[in-house]
Amino acid sequence: MRVGVFTPLLSKLSLDAVLGKLAALQINTVELATGNYVGDAHCKLSMLEDGKALAEFKKVVADHGVSISALSCHGNPLHPDKAQAQQFREVSRKTILLAEKLGVHVMVDFSGCPGDSPHATAPNWVTCPWPPDFREVLEWQWNEVVAPYWIEQAKFAADHGVEIAIEMHPGFVVYSPETMLRLRSIVGENIGCNFDPSHLFWQRIDPIAAIRVLGNAILHVHAKDTQLYPNNLERAGVLDTKPYTDERNRSWIFRTCGYGHGAEWWSEFISTLRLYGYDYVLSIEHEDSLLSPAEGLTKAANFLNRIVIREQPGAAWWS
Repeated sequence: MRVGVFTPLLSKLSLDAVLGKLAALQINTVELATGNYVGDAHCKLSMLEDGKALAEFKKVVADHGVSISALSCHGNPLHPDKAQAQQFREVSRKTILLAEKLGVHVMVDFSGCPGDSPHATAPNWVTCPWPPDFREVLEWQWNEVVAPYWIEQAKFAADHGVEIAIEMHPGFVVYSPETMLRLRSIVGENIGCNFDPSHLFWQRIDPIAAIRVLGNAILHVHAKDTQLYPNNLERAGVLDTKPYTDERNRSWIFRTCGYGHGAEWWSEFISTLRLYGYDYVLSIEHEDSLLSPAEGLTKAANFLNRIVIREQPGAAWWS
């Protein structure tokens, strides 16, 4: 197991500067974004058509002794607006092709969310089974939109030696272990999950128990925490639509690792991942609105590095 970083939080810096900064934090693994919702500050898809730029990119990475855990292009490839869906899909396919060129075996994406019919213009995330219209919408989404797209996309990725890690994220059709396994049962094992415990915390799903449910479906892991605020939770519930910057009034907010749950919890989380066969990367994702990117990254890196070193098989307890 090793600690990595999802680099959009450092998007104002060059890739060379980012890798130098991470080396000072004892991190030599990165997850790079290629577009869609997360931007493409450090990894341009234009490198597919620009051999010189690709060679320069590879040299920077090699000179720093860095490995790439995944390329990420979080988008909504099932968007009911056909122009938007096509744009998301194009970035996703090109990301797979670039991953193949770079020897990166994991691509991270969202499952997406369709509308409620072929005539919809906005996504429709179904959250309850009644009135009956909702069940009908949900089945239409899965049968007519979700399954056809992801069967084809998973085959495309497999043909290029890449696995797709879907981040379970509310607002999209895959948001829980159950929905993740539903997609995997339809598409096959070339699709698994990018496991981000922060999105499970606020749904009141125990992430450690979820590891036991998902098992070898876990392909990549984000390291991000969540803090719940009981007083606000009683008033608003978990489906809180207030802005993330309205921290005082929200039911929950994303936090830097260690600020929502302590070292004991994260140690058990890492141990359980290992127990179920995951021994890859914990990719720090910073979305803590109470800490600056620099502070959040430093605190998360120091916090996780101590735990990962302590939890390494065969490590002495005092290390």
